[in-house]
Amino acid sequence: MRLSFVAAAAMLLAAPVAAQAADVTPLVTAEWLKANAADENVVILDIRDDIEATDLGDLPYVANAVVAPYGSAGWRTEVQGVPGQIPADEQIAELIGGLGIDGDDHVVIVPWGTDSSEFGGATRVYWTFKYLGHDAVSILDGGWRQYDAQGGERVAEPVTPVAVEFPYEVQPQLRATTEDVVAALEAGTKLVDGRPEEQYLGQGKSPVARVAGTLPGAVNIPHSSFYSAEYASFALPETIAALAEGVGLAEDEENIVFCNTGHWASIAWFALSEVAGNKNTAMYDGSMAEWTADPARPVQ
Repeated sequence: MRLSFVAAAAMLLAAPVAAQAADVTPLVTAEWLKANAADENVVILDIRDDIEATDLGDLPYVANAVVAPYGSAGWRTEVQGVPGQIPADEQIAELIGGLGIDGDDHVVIVPWGTDSSEFGGATRVYWTFKYLGHDAVSILDGGWRQYDAQGGERVAEPVTPVAVEFPYEVQPQLRATTEDVVAALEAGTKLVDGRPEEQYLGQGKSPVARVAGTLPGAVNIPHSSFYSAEYASFALPETIAALAEGVGLAEDEENIVFCNTGHWASIAWFALSEVAGNKNTAMYDGSMAEWTADPARPVQ
């Protein structure tokens, strides 16, 4: 039976507690970034798209940041006809190393912070670092919006990186394959659809999905539930716990999150795994684009 999305009674949102320089937390504040931006082992990774096309004057960049736009730098690619996939291990490691990031660096990812979908670029890049075994990674909560509002230093040009070798050790448990989803269906493992409710209900679909619908038995937590576009802030752990409880997902219950191409799903993965601490959460980056490509696979 399809389970309806149950929203939390109230969405509590606030900036995360600022971390000490030696700490690595999933989210850091603009104040933390301002205080630690010049640290030798902190790399600010600006993934904003179309920076030069916006009206930010002569100082559109974050001070001390390297730039690798989410939509054009090569963070995702088409693999065997499925869009939005993580590139081959050595290819994505070369991209990261080319940004001057090595194994000792604490990477802080900066999106625009406009809404949950745009913020999903940061959660997807964060997941990429974690998948490659690099745990020293954070996202600037609220992105550029919070940074600029807090008086963060702006500069005319980004940092020109010196390429290094980026070491990696793939963490396969973070990435669910189609075979893993088939096994999850047989085992009754919870499947969490991070798409908007109308796509979950089959009332609309992405062009990348062959048919409308969702994975059989999946529950729905729309990605927009995890982020406040009004306040440019990610949901607190207690809000995420309430959202998970609302769809019957226990605190440490094994689950697989999905969407259409693993973009919106990364928001749900980040919320459940990193902010709420459920380390039994995996992301199906092939999602409905890959699943529905074969007419023999069931869709509800």
